[in-house]
Amino acid sequence: MNIFTTLAMYFKYPFVQYAFIVGILIALCSSLLGVTLVLKRFSYIGDGLSHVAFGGMCVAMVLNLIKEKMIIILPVTIISAILLLKQGQGSKINGDAKIAMISVGSLALGYLLLNVTSVSANISADVCTTLFGSTSILTLTKGEVWLCVILSLLVVVIFVLMYNRIFAITFDETFAKSTGMNTELYNLGLATVIAVIIVLAMNLVGSLLISALVIFPAVTSMQLFKSFKMVTISSAVISVLCAAIGLLIAILYGTPVGSTIVAADLVAFVAVYVISIIRNR
Repeated sequence: MNIFTTLAMYFKYPFVQYAFIVGILIALCSSLLGVTLVLKRFSYIGDGLSHVAFGGMCVAMVLNLIKEKMIIILPVTIISAILLLKQGQGSKINGDAKIAMISVGSLALGYLLLNVTSVSANISADVCTTLFGSTSILTLTKGEVWLCVILSLLVVVIFVLMYNRIFAITFDETFAKSTGMNTELYNLGLATVIAVIIVLAMNLVGSLLISALVIFPAVTSMQLFKSFKMVTISSAVISVLCAAIGLLIAILYGTPVGSTIVAADLVAFVAVYVISIIRNR
């Protein structure tokens, strides 16, 4: 049985189709905001928010609301994103310290809550799945897929409509504010979109690997292009291709989905980086 025959057999199963649809959409959304986060030096925010989302997931598990987890995870992550992006505005705690405190605190409290309440017979497996996304992408329900499709389309539409504003606040927020732009409102919108992406990405790569999904395609694209528009388009293409390759390898060889996708992103970055060094000699 060759690879194509094997893939054709696997793609007959709905859970594989769901995983592929969700994986591609999440990769696309992550790449769009990744460029802005890297340029604004907010790369670590994705990691911090992923830990917050983990804490929200733990609360949902304790309250036995795992099927309605978005009710808890999404609002908590959005509020945290807003607090983190308002760093430095009259705060005695600087941005990096704030991110570290919120992320590590959420991670620790979430894990502590799971252990104290003992809501599951296999806490270690639940935590591993949440942190690394080892199986959750392959156990999606039709409802979760539709929710992901709707939220992903919403993210893409918001990004397209806000493109000029995002460009302005990315490169010179002070100048944008001086022209009369309500930068706080657009930063609020940016924080909300980032939070939605983080929550969606938990199913794909888990809490600990989300930053890689956001950052790697953006940094890889910056080795190839200089303009914001081309970097964004290139980042989206690279992210979707790496997600597709990672998913196919995971399906064929039984490797962890999230780790395989991130490994594909890493390989793409190294390859492009080496090519850029050779080209500039």
